[in-house]
Amino acid sequence: MADAKQEPEIRTALIVVDMQEDFLTPNGTLPVPTGRSLIPSINALLAQPFTLKLATKDWHPADHISFASSHAGATPFSSTTTLHNPLNPSEKLTTRLWPTHCVQNTPGAELADGLAKERFHGVVNKGERKEVEMYSAFQDAFGQRSGLGDWLKRERIERVLVVGIAGEYCVLETARDAVRGGWKTGLLEDVVGCVDGSRWGEVKGELERAGVEILKGEEMGKWLGWE
Repeated sequence: MADAKQEPEIRTALIVVDMQEDFLTPNGTLPVPTGRSLIPSINALLAQPFTLKLATKDWHPADHISFASSHAGATPFSSTTTLHNPLNPSEKLTTRLWPTHCVQNTPGAELADGLAKERFHGVVNKGERKEVEMYSAFQDAFGQRSGLGDWLKRERIERVLVVGIAGEYCVLETARDAVRGGWKTGLLEDVVGCVDGSRWGEVKGELERAGVEILKGEEMGKWLGWE
């Protein structure tokens, strides 16, 4: 029988960010070079006793504002556009333009082949509104919330572990917003891929300054309270 004075089990969530075919080689339109190699490690994580296991997906309309193809004369990666907050048009942001990717109901938007999809408790779609960019799974560029935070609160989650792609965009913003939401947040460094791997040192610094704990695999169990 368990000791009545024993500390309650720490309730944990695994958030697997954007492991979708368009972000993976060889056929993705916006591939992260190391992305597909992360699948075995993610499957191993999905076999662990997290309270909640969630995937996130870009789920864009075909004319999404972040696509270079939506702007005459624009070039992916180098061109930018101005976003306006639909709820406050005077609020605006500049954002980079990308190749068309993860269009709703296309093969490129599906979770990666070989990923243990049946182990997820659910999926959080993002970027569904054509006029707004959304890197974080918690909220769009203007702070409109997705419902992920409410989901974690309903499940009484205490600690969040983030993995996936891309490290310098959606992983970065999702992890930062998890900290802002009040969750103790870790990122498993060996299970993150970047569009530009040379930026990882810079991004890692941003994460640490935001309060995200950068973990190695051997540190994970203790950090999650399993050891």
